[in-house]
Amino acid sequence: MVNHCKTGQNGLKQQEVVVVMVPLPAQGHLNQLLQLSRLVSSYNIPVHYVGTTEHASQAKRRVHGWDPLAATNIYFHSFKIPPCQTPSPEDSNLSNRFPSHWLPIFSASSNLIEPVSKLLRALSITSRRVIVIHDSLMASVVQEVGVIPNAESYNFHSVSAFTIFLYIWEQMEKKPIEYSNLLIPEDIPSLEGCFSSEFVDFMKSQYKYHKNISGKVYNTCRVIEGAYMDLLERQSKDKGIKHWALGPFNPIKLNPDRRRSKSRHYCLEWLDIQDVNSVIYVSFGTSISMSEQEIRELAIGLRRSKQKFIWVLRDADKEHVFNGDHDLGRAKLPKGYDDSVEGVGILVRNWAPQVEILAHPAIGGFMSHCGWNSCMESITMGVPIAAWPMHSDQPRNTVLITKLLKIGIVVKDWGRREKLVTSEIVEDSVKILMASKEGDEMRKRAAELGSNVRRSTGEGEVSRGEFDSFIAHITR
Repeated sequence: MVNHCKTGQNGLKQQEVVVVMVPLPAQGHLNQLLQLSRLVSSYNIPVHYVGTTEHASQAKRRVHGWDPLAATNIYFHSFKIPPCQTPSPEDSNLSNRFPSHWLPIFSASSNLIEPVSKLLRALSITSRRVIVIHDSLMASVVQEVGVIPNAESYNFHSVSAFTIFLYIWEQMEKKPIEYSNLLIPEDIPSLEGCFSSEFVDFMKSQYKYHKNISGKVYNTCRVIEGAYMDLLERQSKDKGIKHWALGPFNPIKLNPDRRRSKSRHYCLEWLDIQDVNSVIYVSFGTSISMSEQEIRELAIGLRRSKQKFIWVLRDADKEHVFNGDHDLGRAKLPKGYDDSVEGVGILVRNWAPQVEILAHPAIGGFMSHCGWNSCMESITMGVPIAAWPMHSDQPRNTVLITKLLKIGIVVKDWGRREKLVTSEIVEDSVKILMASKEGDEMRKRAAELGSNVRRSTGEGEVSRGEFDSFIAHITR
């Protein structure tokens, strides 16, 4: 293992290389860069994870599959920023579900510029090189990198390589490319309804700070998206920007001692007594609160499918996720619903250990919003997806999952996003995924893909080689 310390000219003990992670303060983004911190620190490289006080706490408390507090080489920097007023999540507009209630905290992240700049300058004195890996939407916060001679920055894209490529291709006015008939399926979902206009403005405000990056990193691997990584590399070859597929970030081998842990989640105990591939896991992430009507239709559809399920039913995250209860409220479910599904379904009204659930042999399917974090976790664990996209990159992730990888089905058609998903649609979707020949074939493909992804992280394999290459580059 490389020794990452030396003594500098000033007589101080110097780190060879340190890495600073700067995530966007939203759960899917916080989690991915914390998981990447675990992987980088395994190479004996110190990692400094920065954020607001509330969001650093959120990242640590919600991570699953490992304990960040037990990591000796990861250092958390929690900075106080002025409080901001965030509106309550809205659930009435089915045509645009983007979580606009997060925008104030995204904008307030500009208050991190000064403390992060001070941290980078301090680390630059005691390190030969400072590597900053920042969310693509936090570029303005790390602008100090441009004036620190021994610092360099890497843009982290929290979405799939497929989604990033489509964006670039559309900016090129859909210029014909080689093998386009294989790589770009027909009927790519429109971006209409994916974002709010305010968020588009926020994204654009970050682009001008992308000029000095040394490379781009992705939570994907070439087993899944090799063709799209190749296309992205071709597009930026003349600019000298390198691309690395460093995923999967999430743990792929979970601690077997967790089975005997007193802190083990109750739903895992229930899964232990279920048959292999007999349970569908239902969860739609942290950004959306479903309407009462949507909850009712989903509840009835799950019950009518007669398939066993675990359903995470909770409110969207607000600014301070640990202040107050995120329970959606039992009143929104049909009267007596809990009793009517006893023994068949479990409702989880708080945070659930998603990676551990997906890794359990009893799980045979995942009804998901298709956020990229969830997609990668499901793919890694070999679980097929019933796709119910809500906003952002999710409609296009649905295309990747269902049309290209062929490991899922569509529950909600993006072209009909303003229509309510009825209990009949839910029932049919669950039956197809969990109790049909078509579902069995998807499950087989998902299991094979998951096995290939996990194998690729082994010594001498493609994903491990990609990560080794990145570490060699930043420690050169």
